[in-house]
Amino acid sequence: MYRQPIFPVDSSVLRLIQFALHEDIGTGDITSDCCIPHTARASARFIVKEHGVICGLPILPIIFRQLSDNVHVDTLVEEGSVCEAGTVVAKVEGPAHALLSGERTALNFVQRMSGVATKTRTYVDVIEGTSAQVLDTRKTIPGWRLLDKYATTIGGARNHRVGLFDMVMLKDNHISACGGITAAVDRVISELRSHKAIRIEVEAHSLDDVAEVLQCSGVHRVMFDNFTPELVAQGVRMVAHRLETEASGNITLVNIREYAQTGVDYISVGAITHSAVALDISMKFVLPRTL
Repeated sequence: MYRQPIFPVDSSVLRLIQFALHEDIGTGDITSDCCIPHTARASARFIVKEHGVICGLPILPIIFRQLSDNVHVDTLVEEGSVCEAGTVVAKVEGPAHALLSGERTALNFVQRMSGVATKTRTYVDVIEGTSAQVLDTRKTIPGWRLLDKYATTIGGARNHRVGLFDMVMLKDNHISACGGITAAVDRVISELRSHKAIRIEVEAHSLDDVAEVLQCSGVHRVMFDNFTPELVAQGVRMVAHRLETEASGNITLVNIREYAQTGVDYISVGAITHSAVALDISMKFVLPRTL
């Protein structure tokens, strides 16, 4: 059963929000200070200006309440909704100073997250009807790891490892440094005796590598790195469901369905985060006639 991803409200996200606000406001919003009375109140609407998947609505009250406890945010669509141009997705009401000072930061977060979710959804939609699932990667904006990975799940992908700390991923440089796949896996298994819950994935660059991975005990997933769809299909047949399988490298909207039809379990796509374009969203104010 599908469960809506939980928005990652933790200390790192809060620090990022506070940093972004300080970066923008600095010693003060001099424009608003000069022309807007501190007693003035206002309301504003967040309006989507192009087709896309809306993501990041839960961050709006967190942002504005850093500036005032008297801001109220009303979300009008569900997180992850597909919206058309002109859709009002949220309303915010409170001190005019807080709304004006937080406007750009709020838009930056929601536009970025919606852009990631929208790009992810395009990849997910292309492979609909196959058994493959899209995975994200660590190719995220520094400081944005949790938010980028949340946005990909809103778009319909699954998270790969969050960082270097939660999964073993033996890549070509690790394997070379250890003297080969078998030696690298053996060393990892030896070191992880007290951490058996940590999963192990091994990168393969040829079918010979796949064969060697299959001889190693303790591996959970093999990654077919930069394989053609034809080679991925052969690799999937070799593995025969003994391990999870993942295709990675040079995956595009043009070829992802061909990879998905090989029977591979997962397809990791860096582009859904590193090449996402911000969704066009505006924040339009309804200010009192007299300030």
